[in-house]
Amino acid sequence: MKSSYLAAGMALAMLAGCKGSNAKEESKADVADQINQRLTQWQKAFEAKDVSGVMAVYALGDAVTAYDIVPPLQYKGADAYRKDYAEFFGQFDGPLHVEIRDNHIETGGNIALAYGLERISGKLKSGQPVDMWLRYTSGFKRIGGQWRDVHDHVSVPVDMKSGKAMLDLKP
Repeated sequence: MKSSYLAAGMALAMLAGCKGSNAKEESKADVADQINQRLTQWQKAFEAKDVSGVMAVYALGDAVTAYDIVPPLQYKGADAYRKDYAEFFGQFDGPLHVEIRDNHIETGGNIALAYGLERISGKLKSGQPVDMWLRYTSGFKRIGGQWRDVHDHVSVPVDMKSGKAMLDLKP
């Protein structure tokens, strides 16, 4: 009889523990909102050409791998990607604008994926206007309780016959 009470008590404690842990889990909508906040933070810093603000969205150290629109083939580590952003922003004179469209966010556990289209427009220091649509994918990981971008992939379609990037496409 005593063991029945003990077993019942343990079962109740386990159920209560499970219920408590479910209460702490975030919904997919909550995670998607947090990822959207990170993307908005990145967008504002990007438009301000604020390298430190942009990099605040990313993981630290070697946790970042990026496949950007400009060479090299890949950037490994936050320091390399920081340098890429600094060089990119340095090419522009005046305002820089980025528009995110068709944004999708998928979440699961401590991993989230954001993908869609982004339009970059501005004026190069040479005076040449830039206005192009890109495809982006950003992989986020929860690190130390915060969502950090650990992987970016930015691309444009390529005309296979000519081998040239197709920068004039629009959604």
